Amino acid sequence: MSRYIAIDWGSTNLRAWFYLDGECQETRRSEAGVTRLNGRSHQQVFDEIVHGWPVSELPVVMAGMVGSNVGWLPAPYLPCPLPLESIAAQLTHVGENRWIVPGLSINHADNHNVMRGEETQLLGAQALAPAAVTVMPGTHSKWVIAEGDCIVDFRTVMTGELHHLLLKQSLIGNGLPEQRDDTQAFHRGLEIGVNDASILSRLFEVRAQHLLGTLPRESVSDFLSGLLIGHEVASQQRQLALAAPVTLVTNMQLAQRYQHAFTLIDIPTQWLEGDRAFQQGIRRIVDELTD
Repeated sequence: MSRYIAIDWGSTNLRAWFYLDGECQETRRSEAGVTRLNGRSHQQVFDEIVHGWPVSELPVVMAGMVGSNVGWLPAPYLPCPLPLESIAAQLTHVGENRWIVPGLSINHADNHNVMRGEETQLLGAQALAPAAVTVMPGTHSKWVIAEGDCIVDFRTVMTGELHHLLLKQSLIGNGLPEQRDDTQAFHRGLEIGVNDASILSRLFEVRAQHLLGTLPRESVSDFLSGLLIGHEVASQQRQLALAAPVTLVTNMQLAQRYQHAFTLIDIPTQWLEGDRAFQQGIRRIVDELTD
């Protein structure tokens, strides 16, 4: 199918793409995420974002928090292990020609996890840059284990959110000036994070260093970022016994930070831009939907 509308509807933002003959004709963006409707209904926001597009003639596939319990209509979490190709057969119907992609879940004694939105990127990633391990860095980084096109397991690491909380709402970031880019500070934090498993004790040292003058106060953010990313990558490598190349699905800036961490533990990586993975994932779903 070469004619469809793809929508990535998250908590704080909304993006929509109109495809015709396999080519994107127009992209639209809005800050009307599912937690920012400002008194409007989901239907009203939907009508605004697709205004002027031939909605009644095309399939519309939506992914992300639009399918959560605060979204338009709850879409289920599909339990893993799960063949990715089965996702398209379990969409939630919202209205005429409109569907929401389900999330994925793990519910084991040693691992309770959910994802919503990343499953669509996984569909694209396994088609464009297949790997046994796919890492999707972000606020809540996802580490996904696959066997072919089957998702076997995944885990979530709250690196991005922890960085924000520590910098904005803890003693570590209290009273700091505006932060600046500092590649040297990032790499120093990265090496400590990769090589030292005692992350909790290291966190207070971030504050101690800038108080004692060994870390510029303007560089705390990058040092802390390196410390947390290094610890994330090294701890997951130990837990998952990584040996194969890893696919990183994210934006270029974040991919480069994680690539530096993987280089320190001698794990090769390949990078796939997150929007490209999402678009390919939606295309796979639409192809299955219209066969």
